[in-house]
Amino acid sequence: MWGFLLCHLVALAACDNISYEPGLNPKKTYEYKYEGMVNIGRGMPNLAESGVRLMCKVKIIGVSAQTFLLRVSNLNFEEFNGIPGKNAFDASPKLTKRIAAGLRKPFMFEYAKGRVGDIRTSAEISDTIVNIVRGILGFFQVTVKTTQRVYELEEVGIHGLCQSTYANVEDANSQELSVTQIVDINNCKKKAAIYRGMALAVDNKLSKERGDSVISTVRYVYTVKPTVDGGLIKKAHALERQHFSPFNVKGGNSKLQAMKELVLLSVTNTVVTPAVGPMISRGNLVYKFVKVLAQIPILMKKLDDPVPKIADMIKRLAQANIYQTDSATSEDVVVLFQLLRVTSLENHEVLWKQLSGNDEHRRWLLDTIVEVADARVLKFLKNRFKAGDVSANEAGQTLLIAFNHLAAETDLMEMAKEFLSMPFSKSHPMLWNTVVLSYGSLVYRYCTYEYGTSCPVAVVQPLLDLVIDGLKRNSELDMVLALKAIGNAGHPSSIKTIRRFLPGVSAAPVTLPPRVLSAAVQSLRHLAVRDPHSVQDITVSLFVQRHLPTEIRMLACMILFETKPPLALVSTVTAFLLEEADMHVASFSYSLIGSIAKSSTPDNHFLSTACNVAVKILAPKFGRVSYHYSKAMHLDWFNDDFLIGTATEIFMLKNAASYIPTEIVTKGKFHFIGKILQLVELGFRADGIKELFRQNIQVFNGHLSYSDFKAIFKVLQDWQTLPEDKPLLSAYTQIFGQEFFFADLNKDLIRSVIKTVSPSAGKESPVWKMIENLQKGMSWHWTKPFLMFETRYIQATSLGLPLEISKYYNTVTTITVNAKAAISPPLTDRLGQLLTSDVSLVTDGFAGFSKDQFVFHGINTDIFQCGAELKSKTVVSMPWEFSMKMNVKENTFEIDLPPCKKETKLFSVKFDVYAVSRNIEEPSLAKMTPMMPDSIEANEDIEPPKQRYLTSGQKIVKFDIYHPQVKVCAEANIYGAAFCIESEATRSHYIDEYPLYYFLGYTNFAYTIKPVQSNKPVDKIHIEMNASPTKYPVSVHHLLDTLRRLSKDATKSFHLSSGSSSSETSHQASFKAKEASASEAWNANPEPLFTIKALAMSGNTKPEGYEAAAYYTPAAQTDNAQLIVSQVGEEANWKLCTDANVDKVRQEQLKMHLRWGAECQSYEMSMKTATTHLPGSKPTLKAKIHWKTVSGYMTEVGKSIEKYIPGMAFLLGFYQKHDTNAKHEVSASVVAATAGSIAMKIKLPDLTVYHQEIAIPIQVTDFEDGQQSMGNSTLEMHREL
Repeated sequence: MWGFLLCHLVALAACDNISYEPGLNPKKTYEYKYEGMVNIGRGMPNLAESGVRLMCKVKIIGVSAQTFLLRVSNLNFEEFNGIPGKNAFDASPKLTKRIAAGLRKPFMFEYAKGRVGDIRTSAEISDTIVNIVRGILGFFQVTVKTTQRVYELEEVGIHGLCQSTYANVEDANSQELSVTQIVDINNCKKKAAIYRGMALAVDNKLSKERGDSVISTVRYVYTVKPTVDGGLIKKAHALERQHFSPFNVKGGNSKLQAMKELVLLSVTNTVVTPAVGPMISRGNLVYKFVKVLAQIPILMKKLDDPVPKIADMIKRLAQANIYQTDSATSEDVVVLFQLLRVTSLENHEVLWKQLSGNDEHRRWLLDTIVEVADARVLKFLKNRFKAGDVSANEAGQTLLIAFNHLAAETDLMEMAKEFLSMPFSKSHPMLWNTVVLSYGSLVYRYCTYEYGTSCPVAVVQPLLDLVIDGLKRNSELDMVLALKAIGNAGHPSSIKTIRRFLPGVSAAPVTLPPRVLSAAVQSLRHLAVRDPHSVQDITVSLFVQRHLPTEIRMLACMILFETKPPLALVSTVTAFLLEEADMHVASFSYSLIGSIAKSSTPDNHFLSTACNVAVKILAPKFGRVSYHYSKAMHLDWFNDDFLIGTATEIFMLKNAASYIPTEIVTKGKFHFIGKILQLVELGFRADGIKELFRQNIQVFNGHLSYSDFKAIFKVLQDWQTLPEDKPLLSAYTQIFGQEFFFADLNKDLIRSVIKTVSPSAGKESPVWKMIENLQKGMSWHWTKPFLMFETRYIQATSLGLPLEISKYYNTVTTITVNAKAAISPPLTDRLGQLLTSDVSLVTDGFAGFSKDQFVFHGINTDIFQCGAELKSKTVVSMPWEFSMKMNVKENTFEIDLPPCKKETKLFSVKFDVYAVSRNIEEPSLAKMTPMMPDSIEANEDIEPPKQRYLTSGQKIVKFDIYHPQVKVCAEANIYGAAFCIESEATRSHYIDEYPLYYFLGYTNFAYTIKPVQSNKPVDKIHIEMNASPTKYPVSVHHLLDTLRRLSKDATKSFHLSSGSSSSETSHQASFKAKEASASEAWNANPEPLFTIKALAMSGNTKPEGYEAAAYYTPAAQTDNAQLIVSQVGEEANWKLCTDANVDKVRQEQLKMHLRWGAECQSYEMSMKTATTHLPGSKPTLKAKIHWKTVSGYMTEVGKSIEKYIPGMAFLLGFYQKHDTNAKHEVSASVVAATAGSIAMKIKLPDLTVYHQEIAIPIQVTDFEDGQQSMGNSTLEMHREL
């Protein structure tokens, strides 16, 4: 009895000591079976996928109370590449042996209370192997609470510091606890991830709210048994899912699924603790990225002994592209990048010595070494700058790309800073500009990746010193350059310095040139995103100071709205504008606010609402402001399914002193997957031209009438009156928001160009030297490989393998020109003799490029890769070969082309999506399986019909196979050539994968020219153009006089009426008179204004081809123009006859008559346009097309178009009604309804479509005033048309 009670007491005591909190006994050995598997694909039946599987046994041996030893044995590694259900995993013995060699070594780790601490192993173990061990140990990092069934924690795991949600369920019978843990990888404070290549793209949180391109979650399920040593993990399973799409993941995606499982096999007492050698710390459980960027994910090559491989590859690529782009080898450029990234600086110097003596090899090395993208390339460039063994042009191109592709790290910033003080950097103005601007770009990327808004001031200090130095020396050029670089940097600490250059904001008075002030305001552009509140304070302060220059206030307004101001601030600006007296500021601001009010992009979601309110307040006062004032335009669109959009902005800044714009800026932005990338920005300043017009122009009313044109020509002739230090025109270019180029057009440059190309220039002119070289025969070749972008997102997976999403866009561009000229009589002393000489030229060459684009989603390590890969190639080829003869004095021009002898692809695009598997042990056996089968028939065992229903788990999936093929050729048998368009696509359309399925599958499109059977053997194709002397010369003065007459007569009354029989009779009589007048002109046998012949020459036989002649035959009442195209040949009688005439009395009317076919008698069509603008009426443009007989092909095309008109009219907001209109006729009328809209009506034989108010993006003119002055303005007349 006592024994029984004792047993119960012992059992009760044991129950009190057992715990669910995970723990391990330091005196025991635990053996587990581990399996990890990952696969990547679309997750749809019958589509190829790739993956890997790792299986092993794991022993955990206690060493001390919190220290344990992990050993792996019985490893097996397998690869999968194929269609699930049809293909199986394949063993990879060589890779298994390599991985096992690393995992066989002992790993020490600290462990207590469900927390994995420091991991240690020998130094030679690779990071890839250590991360796999982290994936195994990740099962032991778990928090178990028995006091709560559901709880949330923020805890460290292999993915970083992430949010976890737990749920516990206890089995009453076994007393085992089932623990479910969900980790939201998208919601991590410190995420184990790397993002490279998109620092210049601005994050857009509002776009992220509409959808994302990547979503990742992990679910762990544990079975925990309570013991006196703590909770014993008997079984654990993890399932990780990641969905990726280049668009919105809601519309179909590539799926990564990672599963791992740990099953307890045994627990035994530890007899002997194994001895281990020296170990080093490898960090905690969080995934570690070490040299992970070195391995490019789209290839797997053995990288031993890289120097001879690089030298050989550069020579081979240079030779392959020596004349034209070799698209077959363009992908090898990426291999070259990979090899260069594993070489040392010493290797680079060796390669320079080997290759720099050959111009081609030298250029290839300089263009590709920039992709090393770390300290080695900076040291290499520093050596070149110190030695001076590169030209300024070579140095500028190389440094520009190197700085913009460089990994932005602290030690590299210090190295890059040294280029600002190197003498060679200042040896050439363009090189110095490149160095300064590129350093600013590097600062921007450094702050984006490393610090954000807390970026240290030391990195931007050299640029701040430069601008202050320029201010002290009053050097306009130095101040502008430094301010532009500061703008590139976008460093928050630069605001204090920028303020010193802004009037009304600076503590001290500011008197600086307008160009410097403009650069200072625009230097705030990146800070508008990084520090919007500070920028709002500055720009509002500038905007409200009415005494400041007009253009500075407008630029401040432009930057202000880039900060996305709140409703309150927009309301403040609106109230201020109601009192604005400067119409340029008012017009610019109102048009900008009005444009943003119509915006549909997510970044303007709230701002557009605020602007809508502002427009309603401002419209009564500024709604009809003339377009002569400054304007801003913003146009955009955005698609939620694709999460893609574009935006275009145009800013035209003027002031009251001159009609000529002070500044014109155009911007293009691209919105994609939660980011905004400013693609291109072009800007022009016209300080010199504006000053020229302000000083010299006397009679210029801004309507571009005859007198305006005459004044403009006169003013431009006086360009030499400008000061020497004032450029006529300045221009700059930004790519991805970073300015990399700006230049001035000054008097010295203009003088130099005029002196060089002047007819009086002699042998001292560079053009003379070029002509001499041409006569001797010249050859010029240029090839440039360029990695346009490399974006990489790498994230840890629960297996300890790196998941990578990468995009690569590489291009190889080639231009080759071979030419030889002959001049008779030869030049003796001046270039003007060319105008009276016979010049012949024989040339051949090539211009084109090959662009390779890759998108990779999968696992990328240094020893194996698996995933889904989109591979695209775009090729443009423009070869040429011809001989040419010309004589400027006699107006003759001849070209002889060789016949087409081989097929040439002028343009082609080809892409497909593959399931890829590669490993370093067998790189030549890499597998690339098309995600869709090569042929539909290859998978007919599933079900033959085109529309299929497949079961995916419990879900019925419906899909269609789509395989269109088109080939259309337009044959020109006369010339023995054909132009062909061919396309082929293969898609599997899953109804829940819109729009992704549009882009996944095989696609091929090509535009080719190829030889065909000709009517006769073609020796050459002869093209001849002659502009015969005529008694009706078209001089500049004659043109201006014509414009003046058109402008004056455009206001005469002209009324179109079909209701009055007398009017109709009058019109018929008028038409007959004009026809008689034209006939009279024809009978005069005038000389053609010009003739063009395109003939196929064949031996001594009569050539075949076409001939065109144009005539200008003025008569008493009309100006007539005729164009006659005739087929040339022994039995050819096809002709096209076109007659056009303008009524001299009613010059607002244009008529055209077309006839074609045999002797122009088979088919006939006429067209008529007219403008009317009677006093008190609205400007109207009317057009009519009438046909009597047309070809059957044109009839079919017309009917096809007619079918789409009702639907398109509905989509565009047109009203429509079925009418019985004139047969064989289409007419349209456009009426300028208001200053910002037009009314349109289109009549078809059986249908009328109309719209009363179509908004137009620009205000053509001040509508009310314009109706009174339109007769004095040629431009307004053309705007009506």
